[in-house]
Parts: sequence; structure tokens; C-alpha cells
Amino acid sequence: MGDISIDINPRVPLIPNFEDKTKIDVRYMVIIPYVSVHIHWDEESGQVVYDLEEPLISKEEKEILERIEQAMREIVNISMIGETKTRESLLDYIDKTARLIVSELGMSVEEDSYRRIFYYIYRNFIGLNEIEGVMKDYFIEDVECNGMGENMYVVHRVFRNIKTNVKFNDMEKLTSFVEKLAQKTGRYISYANPILDGSLPDGSRVNATYTQDITSKGPTFTIRKFTKTPWTPIQLIGFHTLSPEMLAYFWILLQYQSNLMIVGGTASGKTTLLNALAFFIPQENRVVSIEDTRELNLPRENWLPSVVRTGVSEGSGGVDMFSLLRSSFRQNPDYVIVGEVRGAEASVLFQGMASGHASISTMHGDSVDSIIRRLETPPISLSPMLINGLDVMAIMTHAIVGGHETRRLREVVEVVSVDKDGVAVTNTSSKWSPADDKFYYSKKSKVFEKICEKFGLSMEELFKEFDVRTRLLYALFNSKVLGFEDVQRVISDYGKSPEVVLKKYGVGGRG
Repeated sequence: MGDISIDINPRVPLIPNFEDKTKIDVRYMVIIPYVSVHIHWDEESGQVVYDLEEPLISKEEKEILERIEQAMREIVNISMIGETKTRESLLDYIDKTARLIVSELGMSVEEDSYRRIFYYIYRNFIGLNEIEGVMKDYFIEDVECNGMGENMYVVHRVFRNIKTNVKFNDMEKLTSFVEKLAQKTGRYISYANPILDGSLPDGSRVNATYTQDITSKGPTFTIRKFTKTPWTPIQLIGFHTLSPEMLAYFWILLQYQSNLMIVGGTASGKTTLLNALAFFIPQENRVVSIEDTRELNLPRENWLPSVVRTGVSEGSGGVDMFSLLRSSFRQNPDYVIVGEVRGAEASVLFQGMASGHASISTMHGDSVDSIIRRLETPPISLSPMLINGLDVMAIMTHAIVGGHETRRLREVVEVVSVDKDGVAVTNTSSKWSPADDKFYYSKKSKVFEKICEKFGLSMEELFKEFDVRTRLLYALFNSKVLGFEDVQRVISDYGKSPEVVLKKYGVGGRG
């Protein structure tokens, strides 16, 4: 009898670029040694498909699995599963219990066969049943189930929307899985409360419906996965989401505590960009973040994350964004980050900016004008003059480039001034051109002028710094310095001793 080991953090593979969709054929492991993913062009359906490949078990093994699971439901201490601190001790507990049941029931099971069966015991007791493999795939952003008997869809970081071979064929199983999701989010779902909105222990966001009255194909769910390691700024250069010039510009803005708002449509990459830009907030700065559901993962120690809490019943126990934001200003932050601005909290945020608290926030919208209109009209009803506190809007967009769906930072717009009628004077410091898929940078920056006035710098000094940082970011990209810790270290070291970092990456100095 060998030790059972399950590795849920395999190395992230490099997925090549495919010009021709029909040539897509990629396979990688997501749970070692049991589960792999095969993404390929399917001739029959004429689309790219996502096949989850789990261990194959025979009819006899299936029967053994059902008997073990039945017995385990009766004897496994569920609270023990909740309290066990490490995955290893949890796997060990489940393994010992399952082997004990096999012996007590007098079943004869070969070790190889037992290991295959054990994967399903792990998946159904500790994991997330049919979708466990998908949830462990680093590249997956969303998992969508539209009801019983329907193939689920996923949003893949590289291939975007794809159909999977994963589905629930049994209404009872799907219903009990949605109950399990509710239990894991610490919420309750029932015929009386048939809609679930919550977060899983790993921070992933769940939205689910419970009954056929609401969705005709039975319970449904959508999971927006929480990324444990966010994309780094250098990885975004690799995806061609933005240019090194844009990043160098933001790096300077965040060093000098400018106010930034990232805008765009649903799933246009606002949070991804926010997480990446947070690398540039000086490490010694205290950051307070406020979100509806936990999506931020900032590469820093001095960070106080807070999340809105929904009341247990109407009007009791809830903590909204407005109160969280108001109290955050008492926590002496250098930077306040607001996950998404929707309502009354906007006035607190903009008053904070006016009184010198730097902030980064996101908001739904597709242009400076539409955002200003949203800020000025109910439910936000902000005075146009307060909007002057905002320095820059970064506008993210969905784009189809070479037949592939992707994300681009469409433009970076500086808010020069907003008059009392809400008319804005703006300056576009850089923009993406769909015609040639290139980024263009303007050498004119009103925000740089503002920084120079406030901190007593010259424009020449600031542009020289901008140029050096742009070249450093290019060098990091060319040297393949992409990882979370590596990028964080370089940016942090640059803050302490720039010359050493520049020399290391062969970038001409700042002299």
C-alpha cells in the first residue's frame, strides 16, 4: 500500500499561439497524476472543445465506489473535513477511512484500481465533484452550467469561450451539487430562497439558481474563479494587452499617488489590469481595498482587504460599500482601492480624492463621457466639480484580433478639468489602434505636469525616468521575467537601488 498523493498545482504550461483554429491541439495536466485537459478542434461540431480527461473506471469499480461513498456518508465526520488544516492530512483521513471501509465490507480491490476509485472519493468529498478538474485549471476564468443535461461552458484565458464535455445528467445530483456550493459559501439556498450569490473559500464568486420554477432546465450556476496568482504587468505585455510605455506611465503615476479609474464592459479585463497595476504601488504604502466580492489579490504585505457583507435578514448585520469606504479613510491609507463603483460610495471616494487620498477604482462604461454621465446622474448624483479629483481613466475593451477574441487597453485618457456643467476637457496620453494592433503614445501629459508642480520636479527629469522605466519593462519581457515573485522583487528593488537593477538587465542608466 503506497501513500496517496494528489498534486493540484502542476507547472503552468506555455500555450503556443495558433493562427489557425483547426490546428489547435493542446493537452496539459491539472491534477497530477489523475486529470488532464485536452483542448482541440472538433471536426464534427466545427468548434474548439475542452475535454476533461478523468480516470476511466469499470462498471465493477463504479459499484465499489458507490458502496464506499454510501458508507463514508454515514461515518465521515464532515466537521472534521471542515477543520482539517492541511490538504495532506485531509487526504490521509479520507484514504484511511476508505481503506477501512474496503476491509470492513470484505471487498477485494487491487491497489491500481483503488487509486482510480480514490480519485473520485477525493473529488466528491473534498473537491467540487464533476467540476473539480476544471476549477483546478489555471487558465479557467469562468465555469458556466445552464442546467441538467447541458454541456458546461468555460472561459479560458487563451481560447476564451469553449464548450466542455462536463455535464450533470441527473437532476438530483445537480440539485445536491448546488446545495454543496451554497454550503461552501456559508449561505443557504432553498425553494424559499432560490438564488445564491456568494464566495467559495478560495475567493471564487458563485451565482446559482435552485429550482425549475426559475430556470426551466433545473438548477444552474456560474463560477467566476478567483486567481490566486494574478497576471503580472510583464505577462500583460506578452498578451499584448498593453504596451511597456503604458505600464511605465502608470508606474510613475502610482509612485506619485495619482487617482486612477479603470473602465470597461463586463469581463473586459478591468480587475486583471487593476491587479497588475497594484505591483507599482510602492511597497511601503498602506493599501486598503473594498470590494463586493473578493477578486483582488495584491502583491504586498501592507494591505487591508475588506469585503461587503450581506445582512442575514433585511436590514440586519449587513455592511455595505459606503460604510466600508467611509471607515477606510480612518485607517490612514496611502491608497484606497475600490473594486467597483456603483452607488453612494462614489461620493465618499471622490471626496476622499479631493482631500488628498489617492485611489484606484473600476467602473462599468466604455468612454470618459459615459462615465462622467453615470457619476452625475442618480443613483450616484456627484457634483461635476468633484470629478476634477480624478487624474486618469484607463479604458479596457474586448477586441477581435486576427479572428481571436482578446482584451486591449484601448486608451489612457487624462481628465484635465470638468466644468460645473459636467463638460470634460481631456488629453489622450496613449491609445490602441485596431487597424494595425499597435499602441501609440503621445509625448504630452497633463498629469506629468501636475506631478512636476506638486513634487518640484522638471518635465525633463520625469520623461527621462519614464524612458528608463519603459526600457526596463521591455528588458524584463525579453529576459522572460514573468513570475509573480520575480516581477515584484524587481519593482521593489528598483525603488531602493535603481542603478543596480538597470545594470543587471543591461538598461542604460538615468544619467
